[in-house]
Amino acid sequence: MPTPSPSDAQRVHSRRSFGFVLMSALLPGSVQTFAGNRAVGKLATRVYGAVAILLVIVVLGLLLARGFTVGILLAPWVAATLRVVLWVLFVGWVLLLIDSWRLAKPLRLERRSRLWLAGVTLVLALAVGFATSVAANALVAVGNVGTVFSGGGDGQIKSGRYNILLLGADASESREGLRPDSINVASIDAQTGQTVLFGLPRNLQKVKFPRTSPLADEYPDGYVCADGACMLNGIWTLGEEHADLYPDQDAGLMATKEAVSETLGLELNYYALVDMAGFQQLVDAMGGIRLDIGKPIPIGGVSTKISGYIEPGKDVLLDGYHALWFARSRAESSDYERMVRQKCVMSAMVKQLDPMTVATKFVELSEAGKDIMRTDVSTDKVAELAELALKAKDRKIASVNFTPPLIVAADPDFDLIRERVRQAIEDAGRGPSTEPAPAPSSSEAPSETPTTADEEPADASEEPADESEAPASDEPEAPASDEPFTETDDLGSVCSVA
Repeated sequence: MPTPSPSDAQRVHSRRSFGFVLMSALLPGSVQTFAGNRAVGKLATRVYGAVAILLVIVVLGLLLARGFTVGILLAPWVAATLRVVLWVLFVGWVLLLIDSWRLAKPLRLERRSRLWLAGVTLVLALAVGFATSVAANALVAVGNVGTVFSGGGDGQIKSGRYNILLLGADASESREGLRPDSINVASIDAQTGQTVLFGLPRNLQKVKFPRTSPLADEYPDGYVCADGACMLNGIWTLGEEHADLYPDQDAGLMATKEAVSETLGLELNYYALVDMAGFQQLVDAMGGIRLDIGKPIPIGGVSTKISGYIEPGKDVLLDGYHALWFARSRAESSDYERMVRQKCVMSAMVKQLDPMTVATKFVELSEAGKDIMRTDVSTDKVAELAELALKAKDRKIASVNFTPPLIVAADPDFDLIRERVRQAIEDAGRGPSTEPAPAPSSSEAPSETPTTADEEPADASEEPADESEAPASDEPEAPASDEPFTETDDLGSVCSVA
């Protein structure tokens, strides 16, 4: 056979060298098996082969048993373990890649080929390092999410729906215990994601407990005080004061869930409690929310000086600070109008937290959620509820606020409340279930807040300006039965989501 020329030998050696590096990148350990330390090669091949099989199992699990698989992956200890394993695999992969580069004998290559081989090896290492960093950060976020979904709720569908209690609370140092100031229930169709929001005023009185509640015997006529100070948002503290009646349970939460369930006539599946001050972090993490605002909303006021206004307009971008004030401001307004604004904010978050935002800001969102949210949703239900949330994005969110003149907060008609709940859910079930809600036209005028008797400056003695300054026992509020706030079929009647 003819002896190969030096140039031919160089070309063969060059192809062999690049082949070593690429084979090591795609099949870690393969090069060592036939050209290096065989023991190391066989061990690496088995380890990375086992990882590949595990990934296939996870993918099949996500396709065939999504809830169970997500539940396992969201366990904080699983996420932490996978993160460590991921970095160990990356370090092993880099060492195998460098060893493959060594086995390729780069010093025997021409200078140009040698530089190209080193460059390709470095680029591969950096690319896999970047991918590993992204995956590790995702696992950090998964661990954060897992700490939020502690479980304990009722996963059984109630008459075709999931009913979730949504609480906004402020437990400042100046207040005894936790006092929810935003109390809503989201009733979600388990098939279509169609959602109805029911809002209860925090100053609702004479709230009853179900017969099965330990507090039913203590308050057979409902939570009633002679001075009218016994209101719905005080039931959490009431439950904590009777913690002995709720052994091994969160007494405040259980008492609140019982009272809300009895009031609306709905069995509750889960709850989600958000710290109102920490809510600002969550909105900032998602890049803000956009709303069509129909009237100026004061920042501060009542017992403190108004420092500015959130101006009305179309497609107004609110950061966390301004979104929080939009949701909680009471000056030149009332609790009942504030309830509607809070629902606008919730609707905006549902519709504007798109998959791209979640993908690009997963860690920030998970960090914010971990610090400000509590819930009893279990990890194995996260995937199902997330899918429902995506379906809800394309649908009109119906809303019923139990405010005057529909009810009088000091003397509510509970039969009427339950009937309106039943009717709203029935109407929602008859509505369009496949067509998305039409987007508001750019030519439409901004939705306006109904004219109310509260457009005059609020009396500072009527209610505290800020939850963080509220006393432990709120004074009873006037029923304000002359205020023309009524239930709404759609959030756009008061404010709308841009």
